[in-house]
Amino acid sequence: MNASEIMTRTIVTVTRGTPIREAIRLMLNHKISGLPVVDATGKVEGILTEGDLLRRSEIATEQRRWPWLDFLLGTGRAAAEYVRTHGRSCEQLMSRDVISVAPETSLAEIVELMERRRIKRLPVIENGVLVGIVSRPDLLAAVARALDSPQSPADGDDAIRERVLAELAKVDWASRSGLKITVVDGIVAFDGVILDEHERGALRVAAENVPGVKGIIDRLVWVEPVSGTVLEAGDHDSSTSEPPAR
Repeated sequence: MNASEIMTRTIVTVTRGTPIREAIRLMLNHKISGLPVVDATGKVEGILTEGDLLRRSEIATEQRRWPWLDFLLGTGRAAAEYVRTHGRSCEQLMSRDVISVAPETSLAEIVELMERRRIKRLPVIENGVLVGIVSRPDLLAAVARALDSPQSPADGDDAIRERVLAELAKVDWASRSGLKITVVDGIVAFDGVILDEHERGALRVAAENVPGVKGIIDRLVWVEPVSGTVLEAGDHDSSTSEPPAR
């Protein structure tokens, strides 16, 4: 999937001259946490977010300043901060370093960019013009749609086992040499040795995500590789459990 498939196309924007009072009301009324700042042609010039409005003189939240820091860095930084805490237009508060994506940008790239830059939304720009916004709620909606999409159930126990094995073949944490998987009447049973207790939960999830699985039996033995401590399956919950409803 890419940005064009999940982005919000109805975009609430402001201009450089929009008063922050109006921008705040737009955020509250539309329940959004950021606004692109655009010119008359739709070109993005900046972005105004909730974070830009947290340090404000009106509510006495200006950042405390140290005199010695002004002595070392000069007064320019203090003057710039004064504009951000007292300014009344979007131009005075907006962030000019706008990080954007193209309509064809993949969701994997979008998530990596959001995490790395610690941002919640990305303008989608095509031919220099704003065409959409991808936000965290848009990504959550995509996850919800994927979870709701019907999956064809596996046809019989052998097919279920093959699907579980196919999923484990994609990962590097599952030790297939010490693991035995059997399926009887839709019940997946795990036998063998694991070297990390986290593998137990991961194996359960891998099986639960296969349509047609009715339950899971855990008879795995955990061997701690450093100390050699053994936790028998009997010491752990090995009862059959129903997978989540689909």
